[in-house]
Formats: sequence, structure tokens, C-alpha cells
Amino acid sequence: MKKRFMVVALLVATVGSVQAAGPVTAQQLDKVFENYDKVSPSGWGESSRPQNVLSAAERRDGWHLLFDGKTLAPWRAAESKDSFAVKDGLLVVKGKRGHLFYAGPVKAARFKNFHFKADVLTKPKANSGLYFHTAFQAKGWPRQGYEAQVNNSGKDPKRTGGLYGAANNMGPVAKDNTWFHYEIIVSGTHVVLKIDGKTITDYNEAQDVDFPGWPGRRLSEGTFAIQAHDPGSEVHYRNIKVKPLD
Repeated sequence: MKKRFMVVALLVATVGSVQAAGPVTAQQLDKVFENYDKVSPSGWGESSRPQNVLSAAERRDGWHLLFDGKTLAPWRAAESKDSFAVKDGLLVVKGKRGHLFYAGPVKAARFKNFHFKADVLTKPKANSGLYFHTAFQAKGWPRQGYEAQVNNSGKDPKRTGGLYGAANNMGPVAKDNTWFHYEIIVSGTHVVLKIDGKTITDYNEAQDVDFPGWPGRRLSEGTFAIQAHDPGSEVHYRNIKVKPLD
């Protein structure tokens, strides 16, 4: 155990030294992944895995990084720009209501069928959400698309892992102050939401779906958006990535 810890520490230090020397190349990161896999075949530890990067295997498999831990340049904030910031490699969401829409080059920000992943950490009483099949909107709650709920202890009883207003999850599946892994998989009219690898929501949209007051809440295509819900909420995101399935 001690030997493994020392090796992991050495690999983390290697990543840090490479980053300090300048931009990290794909080849350098692949070497770090490869070396770690040799000493840790069971997978990466939370604190030791390089963050906001793709492995060679992920790139070959068609994954795209949507957040690099350095800038919000590929994203466009609406209503409250100050509610979104990059700190220590994390996307920190805290402040007045606002939404951060992906506006980068991947699929021209128009996704239909896809596999989306992100690591999420909520602070106590926090509320947020991950929208998909949505479109930029200057004000208000996005009227187009669906919201994958992010809420482990907030006032709203609808919890993480549910499809807000369509297939709600009312039970706890993750904890505050602890990183958890969120997955959204959309294929045709089928949506699956997973938390730490466990399916929480398995939703099939009916042909005549109708949500009163929300005519745009239906599957089509569009971009992603991250929600800042209120000044009392703080949520962190990292390792935001997507694999288009069409």
C-alpha cells in the first residue's frame, strides 16, 4: 500500500512538473495514464487522476473535452455572468440565477444522440442542473430541452439523477462535499441518467408528450447548459466531456 501511494504521488508530481514547464502534450498525458494503469489496474483514485484531460483511449473512442479547467471561452453565460468562474481547474457555479451554454466547435454545439459525462460536487443546500437539447436564452429558465437535476440537499425535494419535471428522482443518490460522476445518455427518444455508474432514471419520451407551460420540453437537438440556481447555491464541475453517438 505504501509503495503504491509513493508511485501515485510520483506520477502526480510528474504531471505537475510537466504542466509547470509549459503546455502538456497529448503524448505526455498518455504516458502518465499508461504508467498509472500499470500500478493501479483497478482505476484512478479521485485525487491522483489527471483532471480535465482525455486519455488516448477516450480520444480514439470519440470523446471530446468541453471544459479544459483553464477558461470558459467555449461557453457563453446568460443573465448572470459573475455566477460562473474557473478556480483551481474547476468550474465553480455560485451566484444569482444564470445559465452557461456550450458554444464551442464540437458538433457546432448541436447534439442529438450523445453520451455526456461530468464530475460534480455540491455544497450543502445547493441546487443546479445540466440542460441538454437546449438553446441560448438571454433570461429565465431555459424553455427548450430537458434538465438533469443536480440537488442533494436543497429546498426543492427533486434530487440528483432525475429528469426535472418529467421523471423526477425524490431519493438521495449522492452526498454534498463529495465528488460524484454524472452521465447523460440520449439515443432517439430514450434518456438514461446515471450517478456513479448506477442508473437512476430510464426515460422514454412519448410521441404525444406535453408538459403544460413548457412546450419546448421535448427531445430534439441542441446544446448543453449549466445552471446557476440562486446565490445560496455552490456547485463545482470538472471533467466535462461528450461522445456524439451520430
